[in-house]
Amino acid sequence: MFAKTTAFTSHGAEIIGGGLSSLLRRWLLMTAISAASAGALAAGAPVRPLITNAIDESNLVSLVGNTHPAMTQENDRGPVDDGLALNHLYLQLKRAPEVQQSVASLIAALHDPSSPQYHQWLSIEQINAYFGHSDQDIQTITDWLSGHGFTVNAVYAANGVIDFSGTAAAVRQAFHTDIRNLSVKGEAHIANASDPQIPAALASIVHGITSIHDFRPRKHAHNRPDYTYINNGAPWLALVPGDIHTIYNLRPIYQAGVTGGGQTIAVLEDSNVYNRMDWVLFRNKFGLTQNFPNGSFWQIHPQPANGVNNPCFDPGVNTDDDEAILDAEWASAVAPEAKIVLASCANTNVNGGIQIALQNLLYDNVKPTLISISFGQSEAENGSSQNAFFSHAYEAAVLQGISVFVAAGDEGAAESDYGTPTAAFGVNVSGLASTVYNVAVGGTDFGDVYLHEVGNYWSGVNGKYFNSALSYIPEIPWNDSCASGLINNFLGYPTTYGASSFCNAVPNNPLLNIVAGGGGASSCAYGTSYIYGVTGGSCRGHSKPDYQQGVQGVPNDGVRDLPDVSLFAADGVWSHYLVFCNSDPKNYGAPCVGAPSKWSGGGGASFAAPMMAGIQALINQATGQRQGNPNYTLYKLAGAEYATPASGRKCDSSLGNLADPSCVFHDITLGDIDVPCSPLMDNHNNVLGEFNCYYSDGQIGVLSRSNNVFLPAYRASPGYDMATGLGSVNAYNLVKNWPGSGLR
Repeated sequence: MFAKTTAFTSHGAEIIGGGLSSLLRRWLLMTAISAASAGALAAGAPVRPLITNAIDESNLVSLVGNTHPAMTQENDRGPVDDGLALNHLYLQLKRAPEVQQSVASLIAALHDPSSPQYHQWLSIEQINAYFGHSDQDIQTITDWLSGHGFTVNAVYAANGVIDFSGTAAAVRQAFHTDIRNLSVKGEAHIANASDPQIPAALASIVHGITSIHDFRPRKHAHNRPDYTYINNGAPWLALVPGDIHTIYNLRPIYQAGVTGGGQTIAVLEDSNVYNRMDWVLFRNKFGLTQNFPNGSFWQIHPQPANGVNNPCFDPGVNTDDDEAILDAEWASAVAPEAKIVLASCANTNVNGGIQIALQNLLYDNVKPTLISISFGQSEAENGSSQNAFFSHAYEAAVLQGISVFVAAGDEGAAESDYGTPTAAFGVNVSGLASTVYNVAVGGTDFGDVYLHEVGNYWSGVNGKYFNSALSYIPEIPWNDSCASGLINNFLGYPTTYGASSFCNAVPNNPLLNIVAGGGGASSCAYGTSYIYGVTGGSCRGHSKPDYQQGVQGVPNDGVRDLPDVSLFAADGVWSHYLVFCNSDPKNYGAPCVGAPSKWSGGGGASFAAPMMAGIQALINQATGQRQGNPNYTLYKLAGAEYATPASGRKCDSSLGNLADPSCVFHDITLGDIDVPCSPLMDNHNNVLGEFNCYYSDGQIGVLSRSNNVFLPAYRASPGYDMATGLGSVNAYNLVKNWPGSGLR
């Protein structure tokens, strides 16, 4: 009936390796988790069933927070055909509270150098056995799904996902919600009309369906616009790998023989690259092949561990191919001898290809050591169950020692407003980046133009491989918008808000956009808002992880804040952008011949995430170990660096190449990620509300944590801030100071 991936025999304890006896290893594991779970596991007792009552189809509960914000009366175009096939539906399960607490305790122990469980990573089979659901519960749920006409394809016990397929009619009959046709900004979509409902007897174990619509996470790549407003006539500074090697101090790492060898970085995509030779041309042009010959690039379509009805289909080439190639190229640019694996799956009409690739990679026999994801979608758009899916999936990765890096976003603190000139839904962060189990990577720009110091940091002559950066360069938060405080100041406007601001004083403002590095506080990971897409109502964020506590600047807000770290991600507003080889003429591509300034160029956290994954690959090689969630160490190192105002000041990014050379982090203290905003309107231009928008006397507002006073969202400041997190990194110092590193 279905392929179940939870098999773990009575001899399961014997496969726990690592040089310790199975009994000792199990005892060490038990000391790291709660006494209740430890007693049950040590005794070999089965996991307690969570379904304790008979299923009564007349006694229903709603799975709140699982209707897409675009499902409105104005967008509704009627029901889909009853026979419409919906493939790769994911039912996300939840654990008993005491079991989930055991997982949290174990993860803390796995990252605690004083714990005997430190870095004793689990296999996927062990996660299944220790923290999966009871066979009785799984059978009850799968029987219930089958009884409603669904095909159950596979059960993934480690992160609690049941993959099933069926028709729109089956969804209506089982989950009591119609699937509707929508027209949104001229595009056809489908989505469920209301929150699904399930029998109350299943509520203790079912979190929800991760997606019953075709609104998928979006790529965070920005191809370079023709910016000329700020520095008209100034030369473009197109960054190549050699520039990044100089700016972030990677060269001493390579000289020590640490180049990413033995590490596998998986970049998750929903498209193949247009031409695999683009990766080769990129490496050849910039000296990577010549100096680091052992790098490799593979393109795969990861298949499920079991089952025949849920394959990962080859997506072919689509409009996301620019994201695919830049991720592969820039991961390789930083970890030049790592194995780069592009894992892509085709989207379905209810699930994204990156979700399918992620799910299958967790169960693959040959797993990556690092995962990079450059897609995003706000917590409010994702819905509660989709947010839970990413959280549980990353959790399963971390338990296996896999590090996950996710782009924090390219819309400032307004992730729900992708592609619009002004923010209307208020403060929202990416649900793909806001879990406690991943490193959220934000974006920076360089401050040399703003500080009138360009000549201090760039050579007038390119090097052999087109590099021209001379040293570390002062950084500012990446912000292309007219609401940027630095842009307003540079152009002579007194404030970022009001009639005399840049956004309001210049008609048809060319920088009226919400393009900026992502950051903010998790606020709608669970629950639902009274207006879909807006944080409010019963929305609540992911709880603040232990590693984010006690570091200067981290807000005492009780929730997960992002980003964690940032790297260069600008697309040209201050004349700096990144080069990549994308030869697809239909998607901003260009022939990869001649000077790189004629190649494709752009920015976005899409570049920063794979670059930071590349730095982590160097750490893994230098320590000889997987690192799980690097945030435990990143925040500990930052806590020491920012322990006093004096220690933090010596690492201020604005000092540029005059900063203390021993700093691990460049503390970015100048600038913001604030963006313009406006009221939320319906399709008939009726005002639905004003959210996180401060106007003063201007027609265009500025995103603010209050409508009544200007509290920008968000500014850079000493220590941690939600514009750039802990700042950017001096890679050599980071690798050298990482516990267990052999680099000196």
